[in-house]
Amino acid sequence: MNGAARWLKVLGVCIALSAQAGHAQEGRGDVIYVPTPQVVVDAMLKMAQVDAKDFVIDLGSGDGRIIITAAKKHGARGFGVDLDTYLLKIANANAKKEGVADRARFIQQNLFETDLSQATVITSYLLPSMNEQLRPTILALKPGTRLVAHDYAMGEWDPDDSDTLIVPEKTVGDPGKSYIFFWIVPARVAGRWESQVMAAGKLVPWQFDFQQNFQLVHGTARAAEREVKLPQFRMAGEQLAFKVEVPAPGKPITYQFQGRVRGDAIEGTVTVGDGSGHRVAPWRAKETVRGEANMGAAGGLTVAGAHR
Repeated sequence: MNGAARWLKVLGVCIALSAQAGHAQEGRGDVIYVPTPQVVVDAMLKMAQVDAKDFVIDLGSGDGRIIITAAKKHGARGFGVDLDTYLLKIANANAKKEGVADRARFIQQNLFETDLSQATVITSYLLPSMNEQLRPTILALKPGTRLVAHDYAMGEWDPDDSDTLIVPEKTVGDPGKSYIFFWIVPARVAGRWESQVMAAGKLVPWQFDFQQNFQLVHGTARAAEREVKLPQFRMAGEQLAFKVEVPAPGKPITYQFQGRVRGDAIEGTVTVGDGSGHRVAPWRAKETVRGEANMGAAGGLTVAGAHR
């Protein structure tokens, strides 16, 4: 799709949202309010695997249905933010009516000024430009924080999961369809990491040079004096897992690394397979040179399920 066609489509979406807002919102705020269909709310919370341990923040909470559903059906706690005093009054009344006012509250606040650090899950139904503006803030949150969005993605940051729902009552965006996008904030591992791995009864020094593009990581590994290319792997919050094959006489030796990133350290295990069996040993790595992770620049858009 060329640039002109792309922006015409975005403009069309905005016009549709504005038309819908005329009867969807009686109060006033900076963000046009279009309710997320309940079937989409349920699917979003399911994709994010929300449970009683979670704290959910909804950006542009409208009538409060996402936070209220998270509290009532999943036992979670959380709050929603909105600038519309009329909708905030409705949301807090709905929480009280559903018996979850102790776990679901709604406050008047600009979503760009909201402290998101308490969230384990963030939900949104915002236009692409707003998602682009929010992306750096979300990527700076604690690794493992989950984000689930309705209809519009995060530009260059590809989702970890997505789904398309048939929603006949939906009349805005792509009428009759809703798109759900899901991400997990990745730990930053770009740089050089040093470790030792037991091989043939002795400790062998290993060096990993990771290059990172959002949650996708590739690079090289050096075992003693032998360097091999790392296949691309995907971070899952703080968790990483990848396989390295080191050439050896007869048959390559396979090393399967998995671990959890904790700041400048990784702790986990390595499974070594040399043709005669497998053995599992503890694995630790230390960051010695900090690299620069590519977390994208504003400009790429995803509108109604189509990558730009």
